[in-house]
Amino acid sequence: MITQTQVVILRAVDYQESSKILTVLSREHGKIALIARGAKKPKSKLAGIIEVGNILDVVYYYKSTRGVQSLTEASISYSSLNFRIDIERSAILYGVLELTGQLVHENEVNINVFDFVTKFITWLGEESAPDPSVFCYAQIRCAEICGFGLMDESTETNDNYYLNISNGTISDAFDSELSYKLNVTQARFLKEAVSSKQRSVLQLGLKGADLKQLIRHLDVYFKYHIEGYQERRSDGIFEQMLQEQR
Repeated sequence: MITQTQVVILRAVDYQESSKILTVLSREHGKIALIARGAKKPKSKLAGIIEVGNILDVVYYYKSTRGVQSLTEASISYSSLNFRIDIERSAILYGVLELTGQLVHENEVNINVFDFVTKFITWLGEESAPDPSVFCYAQIRCAEICGFGLMDESTETNDNYYLNISNGTISDAFDSELSYKLNVTQARFLKEAVSSKQRSVLQLGLKGADLKQLIRHLDVYFKYHIEGYQERRSDGIFEQMLQEQR
């Protein structure tokens, strides 16, 4: 079946001498693998557009029994040079791509995840100075989109806050050994991110060690709710960036 749709490139690896195998999130068929034959040749129409994070309009031959589909045409829908020249921006991008890639199974269509990641990429590519805490915000939004979003059950009169992994609550009291105590900044960030989708949450000053710790807490939350959830390969670059914020 010839399919014309939009995809986000999650990963690209060399295949043989001149081709690439792409892992993409597609609007039509979810997460699939595409072979871009000849993409490494300088004169190929695909040369220069096969970059991780690019949003492409593509045509491919789809067969449900085949593990790798054949890409025949592609053009750029969105691409930003900022991802190539700004290591901090690219670290956020790669982290979010790895995260969203784990939320969708092979050939599972999830329009909500697709719409989120395409809007996020466009925003991240154009934002003048994206704050690293936007990755934590993306974690919270992704959990919500996938049906296990956090709930704020805390009160404003208490200075003790906990992230309870098993029931997904921000609370005044811990409920199990899988409960993490939050400092004031972490709690404010979670509470505002859960209750509002405004970018003002990025101005709360969550950074450095506090941000790194909260990301790790939320990773445990994802592991609890998603079977087979893996550590991100891009975390090394992202954590180095957070280290420099101290």
